[in-house]
Amino acid sequence: MLIKIYGSAIHGVAAQTITIEVNVDTGVGYHLVGLPDNAIKESSYRISAALKNVGYKIPGKKITINMAPADLRKEGSAYDLSIAVGILAASDQILADRVQEYIIMGELSLDGTLQPIKGVLPIAIQAKEEGFKGIILPKQNTREAAIVSDIEVLGAENIKEVIDFFNEGKPIEQTVLDTRKEFQEKINSFPFDFSEVKGQETAKRAMEVAAAGGHNIILIGPPGSGKTMLAKRLPSILPPLTLKEALETTKIHSVAGKMGTETSLMTIRPFRAPHHTISDVALVGGGGYPQPGEISLAHNGVLFLDEMPEFKRTVLEVMRQPLEDREVTISRAKFTVNYPASFMLVASMNPSPSGYFPDDPNNTSSTYEMQRYMNKLSGPLLDRIDIHVEVQKVEFEQLAERRKGENSENIRQRVLQARGIQHERYKDLKISYNAQMGPKEIERFCELDETSFSLIKTAMEKLNLSARAYDRILKVARTIADLEASDRILSYHISEAIQYRSLDRDFWNV
Repeated sequence: MLIKIYGSAIHGVAAQTITIEVNVDTGVGYHLVGLPDNAIKESSYRISAALKNVGYKIPGKKITINMAPADLRKEGSAYDLSIAVGILAASDQILADRVQEYIIMGELSLDGTLQPIKGVLPIAIQAKEEGFKGIILPKQNTREAAIVSDIEVLGAENIKEVIDFFNEGKPIEQTVLDTRKEFQEKINSFPFDFSEVKGQETAKRAMEVAAAGGHNIILIGPPGSGKTMLAKRLPSILPPLTLKEALETTKIHSVAGKMGTETSLMTIRPFRAPHHTISDVALVGGGGYPQPGEISLAHNGVLFLDEMPEFKRTVLEVMRQPLEDREVTISRAKFTVNYPASFMLVASMNPSPSGYFPDDPNNTSSTYEMQRYMNKLSGPLLDRIDIHVEVQKVEFEQLAERRKGENSENIRQRVLQARGIQHERYKDLKISYNAQMGPKEIERFCELDETSFSLIKTAMEKLNLSARAYDRILKVARTIADLEASDRILSYHISEAIQYRSLDRDFWNV
């Protein structure tokens, strides 16, 4: 008897429906075809033990299983439940009337319990688009799948529940989620606040400008000056995720298997801080079976590179293209995968190998060591970072100050107002904020008066800035003007923007 069961495969951050054809015929043998990986090939052992432990068995006949389309590689253990239900239906151990109405996915333990799987949100979205009645999953994955409305999400704890559902009509508990309510309840939940930062008013201002325009920023300062502390608080002043952005971000984390069992929808912007020993592939994504990297996991959020010069040069250089294009393309011989990567880059570094230049009178670093340290960051990469700001050592009087600084909520209101101006300005274009402006938008929205033009001309000549750095200054100046609700870019906006190009000055080119 031939039975068709439906599962799903992840490709990039989207899902594709897989038809699992199970044919039970006279003879002996177990044949699994359709480009399965080793985890799927081993499923027969898990399925056999699981069925035996719940009172069923794999029939002693010739079983042929085809996973179509046969030219698409399938991977992982998430097809255990689909194949097991297919074998039971094809051997008349369960009724097959309704199995084709559902996408069925889940990993089996030897005792028949179901283990959670990855990529549930894209699977549920695809199931709804293709008109399936529902989706049967391990119970731990149901909250994530229930984000998708108008589709039954049935969460089973073991395969016996699934068998009874088809055989006897015993209901499996359906998970229903009010996505908008869930989203609104947690949208302003942040673990850190800017009021906890003592001093560092200049750096706080730079972070506010960066948040308002979506600009990349690098913080340069000695150890203990608060660089990491400032970076961790950046998500608290960024605009809240829209529901569309939340779904995009959740899909990526779902595919990567980073969603917790109690989590349904990501409601705050991601903050990713990889260690400096990270590899190129782990940062941008890829591998034999491509997975999203850290820059895609930071999509719609913040990627923080602490002690940036300690990262391998090749790791930093692979970020150049994603910083410009805001997506990552991973190419293999037989397929190409695109992962979104629209993130804010926040980096930090010490000013010298010793960490205390130029304030340390006993600076032990030679001119050669200083030059080699600074050369770890290439000019093209620094050009892609809009704001370079120096973070000074915090004095004792500031540390002992009992009065708290301005809180994140107040800063966030100013950021939201500036973003609102930008949203209105770019409503007919394909960009959302100032950092995304291209040459045409810069020419149109960043007109300068004579004083401002003279000022930026002098800066370009004295600092020997590149054309890209010129564009960055104009973008940052446009954001500073937006924070003041100014239609025009004025000379002091340009002046402040130039101040945020610390690493372009001769002082650093030792």
